Amino acid sequence: GIVLELLKEAMVSKLGDTKGFLINGYPRELKEAEEFDSKIGEPKLVFCLDCSAETMSSRLLMRNQSSQHSDNAETIKEGIESYYQASKPVIAYYEKKTQLCKVN
Repeated sequence: GIVLELLKEAMVSKLGDTKGFLINGYPRELKEAEEFDSKIGEPKLVFCLDCSAETMSSRLLMRNQSSQHSDNAETIKEGIESYYQASKPVIAYYEKKTQLCKVN
């Protein structure tokens, strides 16, 4: 709820200055997508960056080498599995509304 309210405030404050908004990483769960639609409105377009678990894992492992993240391969694998479980219903939700654009 807090993230949604912050998004709404930021969007309302810029309404006259923009043609639209790009929101990165939200919604992450179906409940958030439904709340966004009911409290702010349905988005005209949703992008989904579609890549394999192997690609995500290798990129996260590379990120660890160049930063202070200390995730190991098993932690990364668990995080990716959790991401897929949470995002599948969100992707299906927006596919039904024909608002989803998958980018490979």
